[in-house]
Amino acid sequence: MAGNSSRRGAMRKGKKGASVGSGGVRRRALEGKGPTPRAEDRPAHKKYTGGSGAPARRGGSGGKGGKKSPGTDQVAGRNAVLEALREQVPATKLSVMVRLDADERVGEIMRLATAQNLPVAEASRTDLDRMTDHAVHQGVALTMPPYEYAEVDDLLQIAADAFEPPLLVALDGITDPRNLGAVLRSADAFGVHGVILPERRSVSMTASVWKVAAGAAGRVRVAQVTNLNRTLTSLKEKGVFVLGLDADGDVTTRGLDLGTQPTALVVGAEGKGLSRLAREISDQVVSVPMTGPAESLNASVAAAIALYEISGVRAEHGRA
Repeated sequence: MAGNSSRRGAMRKGKKGASVGSGGVRRRALEGKGPTPRAEDRPAHKKYTGGSGAPARRGGSGGKGGKKSPGTDQVAGRNAVLEALREQVPATKLSVMVRLDADERVGEIMRLATAQNLPVAEASRTDLDRMTDHAVHQGVALTMPPYEYAEVDDLLQIAADAFEPPLLVALDGITDPRNLGAVLRSADAFGVHGVILPERRSVSMTASVWKVAAGAAGRVRVAQVTNLNRTLTSLKEKGVFVLGLDADGDVTTRGLDLGTQPTALVVGAEGKGLSRLAREISDQVVSVPMTGPAESLNASVAAAIALYEISGVRAEHGRA
């Protein structure tokens, strides 16, 4: 063999490209680009902060050029947007694709947006794709502002203003927005003064939650806390009884004596139940009595039953 023309990675004269391998082209292409940026500094990464110091939420608002704004959320799709407007979900802008083939739903969407004095902006398909994280938007998207969370003390004050013993619900590890939406509807129905969510490993107040909760999301205040167990301990120090809701309980929801007292009902995740620390903090662990073969209930269903029982106990106590 002559010279090194058969050596792997070598370049043959008179021909473009490498015979085998890249001949160092890929290596040279990477030179001068420096170390890989941190996840927080890469716009395509889920931890990207956009310079704000806090992760940008997926489904962010489309600003100029369709860029996302941290802290906003989108309702995408004709049915979803129409339902959200009918429920008067708080929104800051309706985006409609240019040259959209309108149907009855789009006409109703435009009518409701006009009635609610909601700004309407035209957007290209590309911009809508960016704004909605490539959801099936069908040419329409509704931008929601960041949810303004309450403080836990605000929830206690709501009860005080109503001259009622506090009734709170705390969600321990619930990640499905449909569960939170359903819990808010039950909370609205049974006189709950507020719902508490942890910041980490938990669902938050998104557009999906507003849609499931319907009008209840606007009537029941939600607080978000850094450490749920610390918050529960603080509530106990303020005279609130913590009741953990779990399939393996010490007592059942039937005739729950502590229900007449200031109460925080802690709902664990379906399948996992209460976390160890939440169980240890609880004054009582309560279960829903079941006679059928089902081993457990959906978290929001169990919460609704427990709240129904507590409201019944409180009503009986009020009549006594």
